[in-house]
Amino acid sequence: MSRFASRRTILRAAGLGSALVPAAALAQHAWLRLPETEFDPAICRTTFGEPVILPQKRALKLTWNATAICTVGVAVAQEKGHFARHNLDVELINFGGSTDQLLEAIATAKADAGVGMALRWLKPLEGGFDVKIAAGIHGGCMRLFSAGNSGITKIEQLKGKAIGVTDLAAPDRNFFSIMLHQAGVDPNKEIEWRVFPGDVLPVALKKGEVQAFCQGDPLGWMARERDGLTEVANNLSGEFAHRTCCVLGMRGTLIRQDRPVAAALVQALLEAQEWVAVNPDAAAAIFAPYAKAPADQLSAMLRSHTHHHNPLAADLRAQIAAYGAELKQVGVFKPGTDIQKYAQRVTADVLTG
Repeated sequence: MSRFASRRTILRAAGLGSALVPAAALAQHAWLRLPETEFDPAICRTTFGEPVILPQKRALKLTWNATAICTVGVAVAQEKGHFARHNLDVELINFGGSTDQLLEAIATAKADAGVGMALRWLKPLEGGFDVKIAAGIHGGCMRLFSAGNSGITKIEQLKGKAIGVTDLAAPDRNFFSIMLHQAGVDPNKEIEWRVFPGDVLPVALKKGEVQAFCQGDPLGWMARERDGLTEVANNLSGEFAHRTCCVLGMRGTLIRQDRPVAAALVQALLEAQEWVAVNPDAAAAIFAPYAKAPADQLSAMLRSHTHHHNPLAADLRAQIAAYGAELKQVGVFKPGTDIQKYAQRVTADVLTG
């Protein structure tokens, strides 16, 4: 029996056959690993439903951050032919503007979709952009560091301290505000947030201008390894271990008017995420020219992330609602926002609904 057939047998034995379980539920069981090798696309097609192969090639514009390792699946989908397999001709746009500008570009069809951090998108989406989150991409790329000799090893020890961030709406600032709140620290009154460029954050820590800083991969990981930093917290532990942090969003008109194209894009990208999870070394090699980081460190980052966790449909809505409730607790969301209605409005099930 081949290893591919063996994995499908495991899925059937676990009661996960595609005829019995919705695609969204199957996506949650995509953690079964294979040896690092070329990935059989048939596995992805079983996992994410009947494959949508468009009858003729369709051009799409997809925005991404080409230097953030969390978007590795985009580069892989292009390089390994996952987009092409679904008859998608995807133009990648490395978007450098603000989140509001990005979401407006997607909502107004200047782009068709984008990959980004949930905790950067959720507050602007509260304002009503016609952009729908269609899939979770992965989790686990945000980290909070202290100096190795500081003695700060727990997030509650940062009460009354200064934390460095790249901007006050940064996803890691929002995430660690949530963690501080859960640890009994008021992130708005008992923390001083100081803004520095990403490459200056480790310098500010060394100078004592901050007692900690938060940063995503690859810069955060590389600073930890280079400077011997203590990783105080991350989004890979506790209740957040299976929470998505990076998402795929699409313009609402694409979903409403051309659902097969939206479904094809979701399937192609999630197939690529599966490939990344199984082939982290090869994925790192593909992404290394974008990140300008050593491939071995990128590979280690990918192994620590959860590229096999791709919430869809009800699971995705539940995770977005959880973030929304937490963001309300730390004063990011408006007090009057109905979180359940919000989560329903900003998410879409393009594979089954």
